[in-house]
Amino acid sequence: MASSNDFDWNDIPLILTLARSGSMSATGRQLGLDASTISRRIAAAEKALKLRLFIRDNTGYQLTDAGQVFVEHGEAVYGNVQSMLQASSQEADATAGQVNITSIDFLFDYWLLEHVPALHAQHPHLQLTLQAENQNLSFTRREADFALRLGKPSEDAALVMRKLGDLGFAVYGHARFADTPRGCWGTQPWIAYDDSLAATGEMQWLAAMEPQPRKVLKVNSLSTMVRACRAGVGMALLPCIMGQQEGLQRIGHNVEVQRDIWLLSHRDAGSIARFKTVSSWLSQVYASSEQLLCGALLNP
Repeated sequence: MASSNDFDWNDIPLILTLARSGSMSATGRQLGLDASTISRRIAAAEKALKLRLFIRDNTGYQLTDAGQVFVEHGEAVYGNVQSMLQASSQEADATAGQVNITSIDFLFDYWLLEHVPALHAQHPHLQLTLQAENQNLSFTRREADFALRLGKPSEDAALVMRKLGDLGFAVYGHARFADTPRGCWGTQPWIAYDDSLAATGEMQWLAAMEPQPRKVLKVNSLSTMVRACRAGVGMALLPCIMGQQEGLQRIGHNVEVQRDIWLLSHRDAGSIARFKTVSSWLSQVYASSEQLLCGALLNP
């Protein structure tokens, strides 16, 4: 049975980093260590644990079965240590420090950014990092503290999640499409997402249209879709908040699709002052923008 008496707990971040990257050079760059130091410390850890954690093949460093178990537990241990250090640190300003928020980029660009100056005016020592992506970043490794997602995510022990509100989508296009009756929408050219995003609520709505419209352009970016609309390529279903700010013609009066905006936070968000501040700010900002986000202000 392995003994932890000689194991250096400072090697846990090293083992986790090597497990994620599978590369000695990438691990060295992230941690500022040379290859010989990494090799020596991995060998010492394996000796202390009496376990083989990695095997090396032509693709890099791969975890053994024992190594996989170690990493699964190590992620939780390391996350708890980071949480302990954060929770116990004494800050002159309780709302000072960094908060990482990840989201689809248009929610930053067309909604959240305009509210950031007011937050900083109230809490000047707060530093936001906005990561525009829809990847599932690790809350355990503190890659993200908050995430804004469209649709309810799967459960995760590291997360607290709640519905922030709704986001409305309507049909937009160039002014030449402005007088197109709803019954004729299916005869018009449309801009759609590519097949990788076919499962989204927007594309399911488009797929149900009769007659089935011509999808003259497929894209994987909302910003590209907006520019294509402006160029007159076709009609598109867009978030109301984007269509209005981009000056596109709204076609029809209805909000066609409503999607949920979910706020995900690390489990520590309820106990650390700066996280509570940002969580409250996000809720207040949504409440103040609700009609705009839902598209209600554009209805007749």
